[in-house]
Amino acid sequence: MTDVYKKLAEHLDNLPTGYPSTDSGVELRILKRLFTPEEAEIATTLTMMPEPVAGIAERTGRDPAALAETLAEMSRKGLIFRISKGDKTLYSAAQFIIGIWEYHVNSLDEDLIRDVNEYMPILMKKGLLSAKTQQLRVVPVAKSVSAEMAVMPFEAAEAIINKQSKIIVSPCICRKEQKMIGKGCDKPSEACLIFGAGAYYYEKNGLGREIDKAEALDILKAGVDAGLVLQPGNQQKSMNICMCCGCCCGVLKNLKTLDKPAEVIHTNYYAQVDEDLCTACEACVERCQMDAITIDEAALVDLDRCIGCGLCVTDCPTEAITLEQKAEDSRYLPPKNVFETYMNIAQERGLM
Repeated sequence: MTDVYKKLAEHLDNLPTGYPSTDSGVELRILKRLFTPEEAEIATTLTMMPEPVAGIAERTGRDPAALAETLAEMSRKGLIFRISKGDKTLYSAAQFIIGIWEYHVNSLDEDLIRDVNEYMPILMKKGLLSAKTQQLRVVPVAKSVSAEMAVMPFEAAEAIINKQSKIIVSPCICRKEQKMIGKGCDKPSEACLIFGAGAYYYEKNGLGREIDKAEALDILKAGVDAGLVLQPGNQQKSMNICMCCGCCCGVLKNLKTLDKPAEVIHTNYYAQVDEDLCTACEACVERCQMDAITIDEAALVDLDRCIGCGLCVTDCPTEAITLEQKAEDSRYLPPKNVFETYMNIAQERGLM
């Protein structure tokens, strides 16, 4: 039985964002909690390219009717991804992050949470952070951006939302799971916005509720007011916007452990302090989710740690902090779409 879970772990590790092995075997414990042996075996046969049941059955030598039932159940359990196109249903592999883990927001238990929390630093270091291209990027909150800045539409969360035809809001799995083990914070829970094909998957699986653009913008404002970092998907046509805190978010929490998180995160901005205006009130210190600001006679921004989210700007009572745009030749241009994002990650990890 262990062999099928090792096979699945290796299969997931060969997907773009990875699923590295550990000395403790915690990655196998996680899979055993989520997959039956049959489900694990079937999952190893799926790729990131969506396929109809008939194609998967022919390729794997399985009975189409039985396979259809199993795939449907696996997608309901959040183990694989499903796309419906008219009367056709297509299935594909799901990565562990962003994917299988987030799809279990409604089916968490403390043992699973503890295993994932043990595994996350290893997954981040050996998997998610081992590629130059990341799954998420940081965009500044609107209030922190000056009118003179030439902000591209894909850098403005409001513009991303206004382009969507289907929006689902889901609870933040990071804050939910931390609360379940007696940790975390009280920042807004319903704060993950899902778009496109992912929105239909979330809706059908009961992982969130459909909202209109106006409510999405209200949720965005509430998240910013609460001091959450805006992290859309790392593509010009983003499939999601995560609103993250430094105490719960698996990405930010592990980025904070690095000496220079600004070198890893995709951002086009940084904070700057006017010492003549600064009163050293420390409002910005509390607002910063990356521990990038310290106070001497005035606030000091560590540019190796600043991820350009702009939260400190919005809470400064004397307007001493401004958000500056990086030089044009240093700005980051996201991939065009999610397919290109994962192609880049796969190439950088040596999978292609």
